[in-house]
Amino acid sequence: MVDQLLGTWKSISCENFEEYMKELGIRRASRKLGCLAKPTVTISRNGDVITINTKSIFKNNEIAFKLGEEFEETTPGGHKIKSVVTLDNDSLIQVQDWNGKETTIQRKLVDGKMVVESTVNSIISTRTYERVNPVSNS
Repeated sequence: MVDQLLGTWKSISCENFEEYMKELGIRRASRKLGCLAKPTVTISRNGDVITINTKSIFKNNEIAFKLGEEFEETTPGGHKIKSVVTLDNDSLIQVQDWNGKETTIQRKLVDGKMVVESTVNSIISTRTYERVNPVSNS
């Protein structure tokens, strides 16, 4: 279940994120800031609603959703997009419709760390987070 991902996570590594953002058409200045950010991600659940709250020194972003139900979100860059999050083999899989491009964000637990793989076209970015503290379920 998603329970293993609940809690607060701090970014410890970031690979290929600038190329990923470039593929999405994000401006150079924003890409540079995005690569410098070491976000903290808190994943919580209240009943069947999952919330992912991302905070960094540059931008904060929050999404709340039910598994399998499409929702609209606003990206940190201000774009309104459609997303669906599903659970597959203990991974949260988020598929975003991004200006005609499809982006997939997979969040999974690997050796006690949360690994987030973001893919658009053939570009894959990997961010790794370590747990700061667990969150209790509501």
